[in-house]
Amino acid sequence: MRIGSRAAAAAGVISLLVACSSEDPAGSAPRGTAPPPSTAPSAADVPALTAVRVRPLDGTGTAPFDQPRTLQAPPGWTVDVWARVPAARLLAWTPDGRLLVSRPKHGDVLALTPGAGAATQQTLVSGLNQPHGLAFRGDTLFVAESDKVDSFRYARGTVTDKRVVVGGLPDDKSPELRGAYSHALKSVAVGDDGALYVSVGSTGNVSVEDRDATPERASILRVPPGGGQPTTYARGVRNGTGLAVDPAGSVWTAVNHRDNIGYPHEDGAWNRGDVVQEYVNDHPFEQLARLTPGRELGWPYCNPDPDLQPGEKDSPLSYTQRPYVADVQLNPDGSKLDCGSLVPVEQGMGAHSAPLGLSFAVSPGLSGGYGPGALVGIHGSWNRKPPRAPEVSFFAWRDGGLGPQQTLLTGFQLPDGSRWGRPVMAVQGPDGALYVSDDQAGAVYRVAAA
Repeated sequence: MRIGSRAAAAAGVISLLVACSSEDPAGSAPRGTAPPPSTAPSAADVPALTAVRVRPLDGTGTAPFDQPRTLQAPPGWTVDVWARVPAARLLAWTPDGRLLVSRPKHGDVLALTPGAGAATQQTLVSGLNQPHGLAFRGDTLFVAESDKVDSFRYARGTVTDKRVVVGGLPDDKSPELRGAYSHALKSVAVGDDGALYVSVGSTGNVSVEDRDATPERASILRVPPGGGQPTTYARGVRNGTGLAVDPAGSVWTAVNHRDNIGYPHEDGAWNRGDVVQEYVNDHPFEQLARLTPGRELGWPYCNPDPDLQPGEKDSPLSYTQRPYVADVQLNPDGSKLDCGSLVPVEQGMGAHSAPLGLSFAVSPGLSGGYGPGALVGIHGSWNRKPPRAPEVSFFAWRDGGLGPQQTLLTGFQLPDGSRWGRPVMAVQGPDGALYVSDDQAGAVYRVAAA
């Protein structure tokens, strides 16, 4: 299954990074539970997407919304330009109903306050080093800078009591890297036990030295509740920008995988080891994986393989429970890592999808009986021919896991491959509407069911 116009219908969605109630004396609200799996239909049961005109609210109609824009969305949905936020990235709701937006390029976090029309906005905190991931536990806000994770006390639109929870994270200022760091932005999630999970991207496409670094790069780190020395929770995670906790309390990551992979088979349409665009277009796929202590996601020695008929040029593709194949360039004989021993990848997305923000819908989840599921902001490819289109994807929660990818919102890419927008993250607001950040258009959309 390739990313395209897969249909999906949904109403609001709740991010597990949304703030817990500040009145909770334990500092954590109970996590939602999943309804019976039978409430989630298959993709074939979901009505086709329909064209929806994007409507700028007062003061939001500058480029690219100075001309008509149309998206494909579930029938009956509306899409409004709710705020203009240049370089908008990850999102989290505060305990008092404001939407926080991180802006790594500007070094700040903005707070958007809902009103009768477009949101009003203010700077919550500035002067940070590429702030990206945002998460709440009670009234404590965690912000992932490129070199550390901070905590703040949040109250009524202000933050106080800044504290470094974990420092010394690698970024482009780390002396040993001499500025060579391709994935410096960090994401953060809070576990049910209060532990922090922090994504640390690889320094490059196939930088094998990351696996021996301290702290380990291309990994998900776990920081004990209250702070302390981080440990490696999962490794071989090239760039796990998407990071969230599911309704049962497990940590998941959505991974940007490697580029320019060599053809791994002895027989087939190409020679073993050749880097062929037609093969690179669909290999390796982007992982959506449930993490357990010590989970190995393979990079850069093992690649998740979507081919149902490996070695055949026109093999059908699948992204559900897929095994790994040894990387022919770095692990040709399997001596670096036994790829057959790795746990198959639970779900995934087409190669070069560039998944970014990840959030979960908890009970009751999507309206219309769709139930809980995961939302992934698909940023779209930079190096695929033809380019992979940006979208917001949905994965229904079934039997304690996630079903296949479905398109929820698309149309940011024009027929010639150019784009006027690129979604980053989607979360549900207290009003039940879906809020989507877009760093190319510099916007936050409010998407609501009729």
